[in-house]
Amino acid sequence: MPQSKSFTLVNFYINTFINFYTKARGGMMIFHKDRLKTKRKELGLTQEQLGSLINVTKASICCYEKGTRTPTLENFIDLNRVLSVGPDYLLGQEISVVIKDSPKYSVHMAKDDLAIINEIKNDQEIYEFFLQDPKRAVTFIKKKLG
Repeated sequence: MPQSKSFTLVNFYINTFINFYTKARGGMMIFHKDRLKTKRKELGLTQEQLGSLINVTKASICCYEKGTRTPTLENFIDLNRVLSVGPDYLLGQEISVVIKDSPKYSVHMAKDDLAIINEIKNDQEIYEFFLQDPKRAVTFIKKKLG
């Protein structure tokens, strides 16, 4: 029996949220705090205004943006709604990588490239350094390797 588009979309969101929580509980930082702050400012919202829209305090929004706290699932859903973004935006998963046998809607990436990215993401400080300015990060590493 074929599934409706809305059913498929609901499944996508559920799987994304499960993925978010599984990784968050494992200590892996996947919530993109800088994207939250950027989008909030684009919409002309203060931390207090955004907090009011999702029923949390200004301090909670501040902590989300600093990366010292991760939003609850309910707050994460509300942030996506209020900011008019999909969960992929705040999770930094807007590029799909699929196996070679599934070329539709895919980006081809070598296993080695994916392994490098995963290692970088496992170290929060290095990951944030790369997020700020990837070109500068590579230049810095080249200078250190001499």
